[in-house]
Amino acid sequence: MNTDTMPAPPRETANPAPARPANSLRRTTSIDVSWPDGTDQPRLFVGRVRDYRTESPDQPGVELGHAELRAVLEDDKTIRKISATPEPSRLQEIVGHRAGGHLRMFIREIMPELVENAVPLYLVLDDLSGSALVSNISWSMWDPTLMLDRRANMSDHEFEAMMAGRANVCWGLAEGNSGLTFRRDVKDVAAADAGELRNPADPLGWHDFALNEGPGFRRARRIDVWRDPASGLLTVDSAFQDSAKRKDGGRTAIHEYLLRVTADPETLEIVSLEPEPRILPFWECPGAVANTQRLVGSSLRDIRDEVLRQLRGPEGCTHLNDAMRALADVPVLVESL
Repeated sequence: MNTDTMPAPPRETANPAPARPANSLRRTTSIDVSWPDGTDQPRLFVGRVRDYRTESPDQPGVELGHAELRAVLEDDKTIRKISATPEPSRLQEIVGHRAGGHLRMFIREIMPELVENAVPLYLVLDDLSGSALVSNISWSMWDPTLMLDRRANMSDHEFEAMMAGRANVCWGLAEGNSGLTFRRDVKDVAAADAGELRNPADPLGWHDFALNEGPGFRRARRIDVWRDPASGLLTVDSAFQDSAKRKDGGRTAIHEYLLRVTADPETLEIVSLEPEPRILPFWECPGAVANTQRLVGSSLRDIRDEVLRQLRGPEGCTHLNDAMRALADVPVLVESL
């Protein structure tokens, strides 16, 4: 199959967010990445998270908690500075570490209470690694010539080594897939408008985002949790989106998933799990959804470990896995309903 006959990947946003459900708890998180000193200088990461309880969607809810994170990372993803409000006592120990799978393990090792208690800040810390990996593509969204310039400045050996390093990282980049070929036009990778996260009919549904000048990347999450009055099941409706700024003032989405889950309120066992790919870079990417059914029957408490165990590498989609691992927060969130 050549590039002219490949089916198109999904490229339609579900934004804006739905109005807050009645008797629900909504956790929203965002990480905004910018280059305040130029694209050849370290990146600034500003993460925000808020928990918001709603009884009636046509009335203001109650903020149960919020947090903010600021971090400076080198191009190689090494953390140079970090601060948070509120700040965990051992947060400064991650300075000097590189964002990636190792960082996630290290955070869980030195600050296990953040994970065990689903502390709001943890989800933002967890997203440092994914945001550091993806955010550089925002240069090309801001100025499409930058991707060609980067390729022109690479030797064939460097380019081949870069592509080889991506092989089998995830389902979409499995060996032989189209994602391992060079695209001359960034629109072949990402072209869908990201839409507006905030619903004009429900402006309280999202926290305020960090703003910046020039190129910028954003990872945004929404997790709604409530008890279904008819079935009695816990219901989760969540969304995950990576996007980048454009010079025209809009945003281009790179990855977007919706995720709908039901679970037994007593055992927290997953009864149903329905991921919906909305925006993805390559036509093969949606195929990763089928393997997620392996997680039905798992406990929400164990979901982080189960995702890593069952959907590692080409068995899963990196970004869908990120969306599903956040379900581990649900057992704590439901306590605030």
